[in-house]
Amino acid sequence: MNNVFIPPIKCQGIKSKLITDIKFIASNVSYEKWVEPFMGSGVVGFNVRPDKAIFADSNPYLIQFYTDIQTNKITPNIVLNYLKEEGTKLLKTDGEHYYVIRERFNKEHNSLDFLFLNRSCFNGMIRFNSKGDFNVPFCRKPNRFAQAYITKIVNQISNIQEIIRFKKYTFKCQSFEQTIKEANKDDLIYCDPPYIGRHVNYFDSWNEEQEILLHNMLTASGIKFILSTWHSNKYRYNKYLDTLWNNLYVLTKEHFYHIGGSEENRNSMLEALVTNFPAQLPEKKSNIIRQGSLFDFIENSHLPSVSSTKEKRITGVKR
Repeated sequence: MNNVFIPPIKCQGIKSKLITDIKFIASNVSYEKWVEPFMGSGVVGFNVRPDKAIFADSNPYLIQFYTDIQTNKITPNIVLNYLKEEGTKLLKTDGEHYYVIRERFNKEHNSLDFLFLNRSCFNGMIRFNSKGDFNVPFCRKPNRFAQAYITKIVNQISNIQEIIRFKKYTFKCQSFEQTIKEANKDDLIYCDPPYIGRHVNYFDSWNEEQEILLHNMLTASGIKFILSTWHSNKYRYNKYLDTLWNNLYVLTKEHFYHIGGSEENRNSMLEALVTNFPAQLPEKKSNIIRQGSLFDFIENSHLPSVSSTKEKRITGVKR
């Protein structure tokens, strides 16, 4: 069984199902520094746990949150007291306090408020309107911050803090272009951009022009890189794997996701990992993934069983 550590900020498209594979690929490559232009939740980098890293993202609130943990402006005890106080108000107002916090965040951009919204908004979405205001509605669970949930988040903060404390990590709010420019020839770049050709909710939009620019910068850099993208589902195929990311190494992994509880609603998705160096996936020992906070493993019972997850490998062959 594989242990996947989940950080405190939730993001759609989190790469928990690919962690073992990315860690395996990275462990077989020699590199000086881990460079991540699309940090997102940070789940990949925090699981790889390199000694040196640049974590970058275009979302300033995400970067500020982790910077505040690094500089001890946010501590486990501060988070504990904050979530107890604001969670109580949320319960007493039958959820209306969520919108008080949202309005305050859009004026003051406080990291604790960002955490509160992220963990109590609908579906863990991070979405902003054209004015730059966070506009995701409440998840409609007034008792969202029950004691067990607060403890889980506090543990995540505590253990992220411990990882950051003993590593040389730099958090930067900047474009992916700038981050790639700052990478050195001995580094390893991991990119997880918004998936081209699919509906996404993210801080910035993503289009073909940006996908092409990312490809051109990565391939021209001469620096080793790993890219996460989608390959196909039963309805669509990612054409850019043939028209843009061809002549590179592609590894694929299939997993199933459920919409609702019935077997008829089980859908497959083929994910792709693209590299500019020969790579392979680890030998599959078990498909059951355990998800939890950092060092606080909580078995995720809704994940598929061993028989419902498959892997496909294209190893050492360029497209």
